Amino acid sequence: MKLCHCCTSLLLLFTCISAHSDFFTSIGHMTDLLFMEKDLVSSLKDYIRAEEDRLQRLKRWADKLDVLSTAGSQDPEGFLGHPVNAFKLIKRLNTEWTELESLVLTDLSDAFVSNLTIQRQHFPNDNDQTGAAKALMRLQDTYKLDTEIISSGQLPGSSSVTTVSSGLTVEDCYDLGKVAYSEVDYYHTELWMAQALKQLDQGEESSTVDAAAILDYLSYSVYQQGELERALDFTKRLLELDPSHQRANGNLKYFEYQLSKQNKLVGQDDEEERQRTRRESRGGRDDYLPERKQYEKLCRGEGIRMTPRRQSRLFCRYYDNARHPRFVIGPLKQEDEWDSPHIVRYHDIVSDRDMEKVKELAKPRLLRATISNPITGVLETAHYRISKRRATVHDPQTGKLITAHYRVSKSAWLGAYEHPVVDKINRRIEDITGLDVSTAEELQVANYGVGGQYEPHFDFGRKDEPDAFEELGTGNRIATWLLYMSDVQAGGATVFTDIGAAVKPKKGSAVFWFNLYPSGEGDYRTRHAACPVLLGNKWVSNKWIHERGQEFRRRCGLHWTD
Repeated sequence: MKLCHCCTSLLLLFTCISAHSDFFTSIGHMTDLLFMEKDLVSSLKDYIRAEEDRLQRLKRWADKLDVLSTAGSQDPEGFLGHPVNAFKLIKRLNTEWTELESLVLTDLSDAFVSNLTIQRQHFPNDNDQTGAAKALMRLQDTYKLDTEIISSGQLPGSSSVTTVSSGLTVEDCYDLGKVAYSEVDYYHTELWMAQALKQLDQGEESSTVDAAAILDYLSYSVYQQGELERALDFTKRLLELDPSHQRANGNLKYFEYQLSKQNKLVGQDDEEERQRTRRESRGGRDDYLPERKQYEKLCRGEGIRMTPRRQSRLFCRYYDNARHPRFVIGPLKQEDEWDSPHIVRYHDIVSDRDMEKVKELAKPRLLRATISNPITGVLETAHYRISKRRATVHDPQTGKLITAHYRVSKSAWLGAYEHPVVDKINRRIEDITGLDVSTAEELQVANYGVGGQYEPHFDFGRKDEPDAFEELGTGNRIATWLLYMSDVQAGGATVFTDIGAAVKPKKGSAVFWFNLYPSGEGDYRTRHAACPVLLGNKWVSNKWIHERGQEFRRRCGLHWTD
């Protein structure tokens, strides 16, 4: 009965969780998976306890019968000469052994197995596992983390509590290497296979992965990176473990032939230069993002271009927006984050209670973030943004909003009419900025996933995107309001790649800047990005304010940069 009740509870829990895809793009959705697994473990323990109880009953039967049969076998005729013993023997064989057979054949796993089978459709899939693996590699590259650090779970900013069960096993490292291999990423294949081999060599046991399998991947991955000698060494080590390995034997001959051929054609000086070039290019990739190095440096806290003299001009102040009635008695805490373009932060803007309500409203509606295609105006998944709605971006060729693969997140849109808290936040944004938010986009709430990021982009529509935001009919995005709704232990900063600025998340604070000059021209210095979240759960909400309605609130300038 207890088992049935537990399985029913599990069924209700899983039914409440829709079959979302891209779990890895939102920590918020992944928390549901954690609770799902916890309940599955509880159900499994109930099943184990039931099995243990059944086995205990069988053991008691066996012990009792063992005593009787032992006593009877010593003097069978004398034992059965007692009429009670004769009756009990007949009774046991006629009825009790039949009951015992039924007990042995009882399958208590049916309820658990059937429930697990039904709910498996709600589990993460191979794409989620691949996405999470690639996210770990993205964090590795961005923050220059050694595989040893990641494997141990000792990430910068992590506490002893979070690292208790955060280490990677040999199998985990091996699987990461396989994901990289499937993506034709031989650089990361080598790194993770080498880490798996290192942990095996250090004595860690594995029932599914052996050194031969790892060395097979290692030899090929280093060969693909042009390192014939290392490929040959790994192949020889593989053959020491498995002399009959067919592929390794073929590779051995091929590598030896190629190496001898190479040594004949290349002089020593040329070889040293070639090895140096190889080392410099390792881990490189064909990249559509020209400022990637600057972006990643800023994410690590390097390359910030703020001189002491300029920094002395940044101030913190109490701000009342020209004696706005709401702020005369209780002015806001305003901090300059950057001078030009002027980026300001407002502290303690929204209460914890209101932020939790916004998360509560958004969480059931989180979808893989999308972006608007500037040609067609259709929303498509944004593959460069890793946060939840999975981000969409404007496709510059078609104009449609497509999935932004450079944005790994999920997001939801909340209208002011949906809840008083959303309306309250919108009115507060208008009071603080002095801009009309009636023509602004709805409040976008985003939750970032494993390694969640949003690579460098502009918020405003450029001249080569003539149809950007046309369907809204409210003009270009004049300004951006970004509210941080959680603290992040490590990573997750908002960086401006052109000017070299970095703004760290702080719960309850909001960052504001203008995307357009007063003339209406785009300010290209506002190109910005959300750094990958190294540790923690990042929630933000955005309000993109448009040109319409600002004609008398922010007057046009006469010059291009006015």
